[in-house]
Amino acid sequence: MVSLLANLVCSGKYGCVYKDRIESEEHAVAIKVFKLDQPGGTKSFVAECQALRNTRHRNLVRVITVCSTSDLTGHEFKALLLEYMVNGNLESWLHPTLHEHHLKRPLSLSSRIAIIVDIEAALDYLHNHCMPPMTHCDLKPSNVLLDDVMGACVGDFGLTKFVHSYTSTIDGSTSLVGPRGSVGYIAPGNNFFI
Repeated sequence: MVSLLANLVCSGKYGCVYKDRIESEEHAVAIKVFKLDQPGGTKSFVAECQALRNTRHRNLVRVITVCSTSDLTGHEFKALLLEYMVNGNLESWLHPTLHEHHLKRPLSLSSRIAIIVDIEAALDYLHNHCMPPMTHCDLKPSNVLLDDVMGACVGDFGLTKFVHSYTSTIDGSTSLVGPRGSVGYIAPGNNFFI
């Protein structure tokens, strides 16, 4: 258990993400383990699998493999093995905590513009080039991950909706009832461009 906590990268409502190294992979990987005891945890796993199974874009987090099994006690276990993003998420760069503040330099205007262009490219791909087109529904700085050269990749597709026609008919099979996104979320200070 100590090694798991030491490798914990972040924790959310439906899962925890751990950093680890797999023998078959050259670089470290991120392992998103879903909290199946949480209402909506299984639905979030299924939605991410459906959203990511046919997507291939440089600005979307790459899925290496999926794990859906039972543990030794018979409990369900579901996880995604993802590409690890060494520079963390955009939230931690815009609003670093006290212990990270001295480790991160402020983002320059050119870095911010490059990140915006990467996010726009990901959204353009999802909305206009995927079959079927999809909407992310939970885009926020903590779901934008940054690679080793500060390239932005959109992640966390647990609330994705698929758009099946130009009249915006939405497939309810992967949706949750009600509004989409993180409850009560507003970017602190809205100072992305400042």
